Amino acid sequence: MYKDDKDNENVVYEIKQKKRSTKYIVLIVFALILIIVASNSMFILKEGESALVQRFGRIEAIYMRDANAVVKEQIAERSEVSLILGTGLKFKIPFIDNVIKYPSKLILYDSPPREVLTLDRHRLYFDNTAQWRIDNPLLFYEAYNNIDGAKERIDDVLYSEMRISVGRLNSYVLISDRETSGQMLIDMAEAVSANFVQQGISVVDIRIKRTDLPSETYASIYNRMNTERQRVAAENRSEGERDLLMIRSETDRRVISITSQAEREAQEIRGFGDSEAARIYNEAYGRDPEFFEFYNLLDTYRQTMGTSSTLIVPLDSPFAKYLLGVEMGQGDGSTVPRPPVPHNNGADDNDATFED
Repeated sequence: MYKDDKDNENVVYEIKQKKRSTKYIVLIVFALILIIVASNSMFILKEGESALVQRFGRIEAIYMRDANAVVKEQIAERSEVSLILGTGLKFKIPFIDNVIKYPSKLILYDSPPREVLTLDRHRLYFDNTAQWRIDNPLLFYEAYNNIDGAKERIDDVLYSEMRISVGRLNSYVLISDRETSGQMLIDMAEAVSANFVQQGISVVDIRIKRTDLPSETYASIYNRMNTERQRVAAENRSEGERDLLMIRSETDRRVISITSQAEREAQEIRGFGDSEAARIYNEAYGRDPEFFEFYNLLDTYRQTMGTSSTLIVPLDSPFAKYLLGVEMGQGDGSTVPRPPVPHNNGADDNDATFED
């Protein structure tokens, strides 16, 4: 009897353990289901990403960090698709919605070297790179669905535009003229990008990594480059000489003009000075005519006599009147005191001789 009771207790204990284990298993399974459902009901949109939410094969929403006016207008035409801007945690219907992500940052495409023909019929090999990005993930999904397909299309369009652009220029221009080749690449990027507007792609930049020449065209292209450089140098020299002549002629014209104006002003000033001198002389003469006459005679004497000269004056001359003290017109021959005469030098008695 005691053994039967003990067996019953063991059975009850085993049943309780099984129930407890079953409860734990159910809780664990339920937790796993919740985790799976939660993980499938949300996704994270990172910086540099855009996403499409697809439900039953149809695009329901577009998630982007930012969108320009053109992209917003393109998406607004699709009334069944909603545009949601911003990054971070996003939600979706689990097991029904499918999320397709694309990079929104620049994507580098390195094209293989291609042979192109220039305007002067020379073959060149160009190794190019292009930077492009996905502006509208909806149009990109409908056109290509994946990046590899877009790269193939970009390669075809890029090579076509390269042949057209290079075919308009001579080989020596492409090699030596960086400004022309740089503008060619800018125009190419705009032309290639215009081909992908309706596919949601924009080509931002195109660069030439390397340009190779076939060995048989080296000498021809070098000679053309040398000739072109000489032509440019001759044009520069010609322009420099022309500018030099223009500058010289302008300088000469200005010198003549300035000199003429200066001479005219000098004559005006000289005339004004002469008139002022004459006016002052006239005023002085009016005040004391005798003194003015005496001053004029002294000035004449100063101008006439040099550092070593002999002057012979008659006794009845104005010089004798003021220098020798001879009174002119006196009948008795009387004189005012005068300095002695140094010598006569064989002159007439009525003449006086002075040496300076």
